Amino acid sequence: MNGEGEEETSLSLTSLDIEQLLQIFIGILASKAWQYIGLQLAPGKKETVKDLKRASTAIDCISLISEKLKPYLSDEEAESLRNLITDLKINYAKNA
Repeated sequence: MNGEGEEETSLSLTSLDIEQLLQIFIGILASKAWQYIGLQLAPGKKETVKDLKRASTAIDCISLISEKLKPYLSDEEAESLRNLITDLKINYAKNA
């Protein structure tokens, strides 16, 4: 990717509201948590790799970010986020 493309991506990310950024971060962290739990294959990998310490960190960060994001969410969005965190914690415990 050339420098110009990187600048366009950077500008588009910085133009987002904080709520949108937090939702993106949660999505990225959730994907990494599933990978670290060993239930999702990382891009470019042929085998899952379990790293429960990193999975725990990702889940904790999602919980913290969700608390800050909660005032901006609809009831349905908040419930969906609670369900995501619950699913991650349950699967973490099952695979620990």
